[in-house]
This record gives sequence, C-alpha cells and structure tokens, in this order.
Amino acid sequence: MKKIGILHGKESSFPEAFVERVNSKNVKGVQAERALVEELMQGEPTPYAVMIDRISQDVPFYRAYLKNAALNGTAVLNNPFWWSADEKFFNNCLSTKVGVPVPRTILLPSKEMPPDTSAQSFRNLKYPLDWEKMIEYLGGFPLFMKPHSGGGWKNVYKIHNYDEFFRDYNETNTLVMLLQEAIEFDSYFRCYCLGGKYVRIMDYEPRNPHHLRYVADHKASKALLDQMHDYVLRLNHALGYDFNTVEFAIRDGIPYAIDFCNPAPDADINSVGEENFEWVVEHAAKMAIEKALSHVEGGNNLTWGTYVRDAAAGHLPVNPDAGEAKAKKASGKASKAKK
Repeated sequence: MKKIGILHGKESSFPEAFVERVNSKNVKGVQAERALVEELMQGEPTPYAVMIDRISQDVPFYRAYLKNAALNGTAVLNNPFWWSADEKFFNNCLSTKVGVPVPRTILLPSKEMPPDTSAQSFRNLKYPLDWEKMIEYLGGFPLFMKPHSGGGWKNVYKIHNYDEFFRDYNETNTLVMLLQEAIEFDSYFRCYCLGGKYVRIMDYEPRNPHHLRYVADHKASKALLDQMHDYVLRLNHALGYDFNTVEFAIRDGIPYAIDFCNPAPDADINSVGEENFEWVVEHAAKMAIEKALSHVEGGNNLTWGTYVRDAAAGHLPVNPDAGEAKAKKASGKASKAKK
C-alpha cells in the first residue's frame, strides 16, 4: 500500500477535501490520510510514500521530520531541503536568468543586528549605504518594502517618500527586507502550479479585503494568458516546486512576477472560492496519486528544480527572452516619465 499523508496546521477545508478526493478515486494500492507524526528516531523511515507539507514553514520540528522522511524515500511535496534554502530575493534573482520580468528589487540589511552579533560582525558591510543611489535604481517612489522570507502579507509597507521609508524601516527590527519597485498595475492574477504541469490562472484583486480578493474579472486576452502560463511553468521548473503560486501584476501588457515563493499557498474554500477550491483539490489529488504510483521504495523521490540540477552539472541557468528585455525597456521609460 502506497500511503499519502497530508501534514497541516489550522486549515481544515483543503486537507479534509484532499484526503476524501484521493480515496474516492479508488486507485488500487493508494490511500490518503491526515499524517500522523510519531516518535522520530534518526534514520528511520515514515510509513508514507508521499507527503504534502502545508505547515513545516511554521514548525521547525516538522521540517526536520520531513527531511528524514525524504532521506528514506518519501516524496515530500514540496522538497524540504530546497524550501529551507529558498527565499524571495533569490527567486527574483533567478527570474532574471530565466527570462521572466520582475520589479527592480534591492535587498536591505536588517535594521537591528541579529542576536549574538555586534558591530564587528558587520565589518564587511559598507556604512552608510547610499540610500539615494538605491532608490534612484528602483525608479523613485512609491516603493514596496517586505520581508525577503515569509509570506501572508505580513510586515508589508507601501512607501511614498523618504520620511515614510525611514519610519517603516525602523520598525522592521531584525527582519531582512526587500525594497521593490511598485508596479502600478492594470490587472492582477494569482496562479496555482501543481506537479510542474497543472496551472490555474485566477483573477485576483489584492486591493480588496481578504475575503473578496478572488472576486475579480480582468478579461485577459488569450495571448496574455498563454504568456503567464509559460512564465508559471518556467519559474516552477527552475525552482522545483510541486505546489506553489505565482502572482502577476500586469503593467502596459507585461506580466511582472511579484511573488512566487508560496510553497504552502492559501487553498481555503472561504477565501479562494468554490471553483478555485474544486480545481486545487482535484489536481492536488491527481498529483499526489501520480507521485505515489511512480514512487521508488527507498529512492530519492524529491523534485529538484533545474537550477539545482544545472548547478550540480556546472551550468548557469541563463535563458533570457524578449519578454524580459521588453520589460526592462518599459520599466526604464516609466522611470524617466516619473522624473
């Protein structure tokens, strides 16, 4: 029996529906359940061929548990080793190498020194940083500032001038922050990507209250939908995520990837709506069953992105296309117009 476990926290609607959907398909030799984490002895396997991880980003014990499970052959979705290493600034850097437009972005050191460090720990860091140079590179205000790691719209600031920047930056304590060009968008989309092949492009309005963000109808053209579909696959193949979302802000017809480091994306029926919920339950079940049927006992059943695989082979992930060049050109024009 190939067992599929789902590891989750407070959420209920998606995990319960996922387990029911997998089992309703009556695939011979495959069964799903809510994962039970028992005593963890080093190097010992878990009873699961496949595990979907919805909570280890908040529970370090679970992350270590999943790494041990993967070592013993469990197909953990998403790869716990890569998830531990990844963050939003790297995502943006990688996108520049695979030809997906992104807002111009700068990484800021934390305002406060991390625990167990002192001024001597930062002797390699230029001081003071040239704030004007960085903000000029970003095209001027308004800007967004948000943590380079984490999600859920926490500690996100929209900044309109230097006074707001320094005020908000002073509140961030030891968080490492991104400072990012604000894409004043015409429309916005959020896209599920499962199994590196199943894509759901959803109309989204981040300016609405949380429970109304999926209540939108942006009337996207087929060409734009096809381009976003391509970019979603391109990013997730490079990163190696089995379960992720990509957000696009559309400015002057160009889709800019805003956030695509969401390995435990919202899938609650009360926020994503019934149609999107039905899609993600069905395709998550299909993905998990496919993983269970192809599972190799005791083997390495993790998904590794092309970036890691190419890096191991000594290749750089360079695949620029006209879309990125077009985005840079448009961004430059917008910056000049502001001035």
